[in-house]
Amino acid sequence: MEILLSPEAWLGAVAIFGLRVADMTLDTLRVLVVMRGKKGLAWVLGFFQALIFVLAISSVLKNLDNPLNILGYAAGFATGNVFGMWIEERLAIGHTQLSIVSSRLGTAIAERMRGEGYAITEIPARGKDGMVSLLSCSVLRRQVDRVHAIVHQVDPTAFITAEDVRPVRRGFWRA
Repeated sequence: MEILLSPEAWLGAVAIFGLRVADMTLDTLRVLVVMRGKKGLAWVLGFFQALIFVLAISSVLKNLDNPLNILGYAAGFATGNVFGMWIEERLAIGHTQLSIVSSRLGTAIAERMRGEGYAITEIPARGKDGMVSLLSCSVLRRQVDRVHAIVHQVDPTAFITAEDVRPVRRGFWRA
């Protein structure tokens, strides 16, 4: 029990925590860039993630008598996942396909979106209660909130879904 009171034991656990946060942050970002097809960036992130992982796990295995190391490792794992997701949300890398369903204002939404410089495709569709407009719009991920605000201004009842996509061939993208 005296090991729990040792400053060295606490410093070791904090170091392991920090290594594991860095490791898992890089791992989370790596997985997300792999899904977006960014090979070079995935390689760099994977290299540093693996390097940090080896340092963290070897520190834990060298000092298994210190339960703080195990707690630091586990807490760093969990924190790194969340931190990686937070960073990725801020970077907003990639493209999003938006599907917008409006029961009565589809044309108005499309006109407003085009006026703002977005490419949008109008598709007449049949919904549960009759005809609706299905609008399709591909945007950079960092533009999703702006598009949502535009749609909400025109039709607060519009239904919007978003899906991450990888463009295969370039078309019109708002720069």
